[in-house]
Amino acid sequence: MKAVIDTNVFIGACLGQGASRAVVAACLEGKLTPLMGVALLSEYEDVLGRKNLFARSRLDDGERDELLDIFLATCSWTQIYYGWRPNLQDEGDNHLIELAVAGGAGYIVTRNLRDVDRSELLFPDLKVVFPETLLKEMKL
Repeated sequence: MKAVIDTNVFIGACLGQGASRAVVAACLEGKLTPLMGVALLSEYEDVLGRKNLFARSRLDDGERDELLDIFLATCSWTQIYYGWRPNLQDEGDNHLIELAVAGGAGYIVTRNLRDVDRSELLFPDLKVVFPETLLKEMKL
């Protein structure tokens, strides 16, 4: 099963949040194939560079970088050839839907359901879900 893992879920995993950590673990174990593209990778790197977010993290800078490297090794690199815009109210989230559609993902996993789930264009085979929902649907 292919999914787009939003930055906030990966950050949650770095902070030890249960469901987010379980989703990233499912990717590392090969139970879920995460898609990755240029815009999403840039966002991951940007957010991981914000030291103040990780004051309570059990992982230090090097460990977070290593986790990202391991996670990226499990990702399916996906080129986006067509932009579905305008679509979402927050322009910064459109790349998630474009990545999911380009890679044939069944899910976008995010904590930002409110913004990402309100698209003007509907893709019937794509679900936008919280990490907990994905874990229940995949029976993990």
